[in-house]
Amino acid sequence: MGTPEFAVASLDKLFEAGYNIVGVVTAPDKPAGRGMKLSESAVKKYAAEKNLRILQPVKLKAPDFIEELSSLKADVQVVVAFRMLPEVVWNMPPMGTINLHASLLPQYRGAAPINWAIINGEKETGVTTFKLQQEIDTGNILLQERISISPDETAGTLHDRMMETGADLLLKTIQQLEAGTLKEIPQHSPSPISNLPLHRAPKIFPPDCEINWNQPTDKTYNWIRGLSPYPAAFTYLKGKKLKIFSAEKEPGNDKNKPGAIITDYKSYLKFATSDGYIELREIQLEGKKRMNIEDFLRGWRP
Repeated sequence: MGTPEFAVASLDKLFEAGYNIVGVVTAPDKPAGRGMKLSESAVKKYAAEKNLRILQPVKLKAPDFIEELSSLKADVQVVVAFRMLPEVVWNMPPMGTINLHASLLPQYRGAAPINWAIINGEKETGVTTFKLQQEIDTGNILLQERISISPDETAGTLHDRMMETGADLLLKTIQQLEAGTLKEIPQHSPSPISNLPLHRAPKIFPPDCEINWNQPTDKTYNWIRGLSPYPAAFTYLKGKKLKIFSAEKEPGNDKNKPGAIITDYKSYLKFATSDGYIELREIQLEGKKRMNIEDFLRGWRP
């Protein structure tokens, strides 16, 4: 059960390992783009290529979906980046439902763990497999693997690394489940990270991604890279929305007001923060394509 590209790596890993995948549950096709043509999820595209049975329920409690899912007689269900499941679904298979989550649970429960780990300046995160139960991301932990976060990493690059590491961890989990060697660890039990305050990872909506230039440079820099490439941190430049995909931080502030723009109109454009500057590297101005700052400045005048 999954929808985006992040889930494809796990599905592929299980398929290539020879497991009998009796069905793939993914989101219904959605209208997208200017022509509003129906767009298939990444998981559906992969499943179709491999001739796997595809289920696309609108409602997860719909009797016809429950009946079809039950008829598959799966031993175990695997969930990667999907919707919250009702108990009638996650409690169906005899060996339970296993979820892959992109954090070291119990840290960063929620829909956007990769983004929030970078936004909060974490130096380390990880992936976790756990058994689903009623409350979101609270089930017994099965396996975990740590992943370091580099100082300049974006959510996009971390996503791609975690996607592959998570797929490997999921395969290992299924293999140990099959062998009967898995040990379940309740999330309230002592763990290597239990002495840290718990951070949440709620869904991030594009309108909430505006940059606050009154924040310190480091915090602003983390905000930008934690939201890159999607949903993308933004500010306004002469009244137009400006998305920022990559930037560099610069210490020191010559008493410029936070949000002030400093540029030579040729090679650099930077914004003042409360204690330094953010120099833009890759951007997208409203109505324009994504480009590096030098190309942008060639055609831009205030």
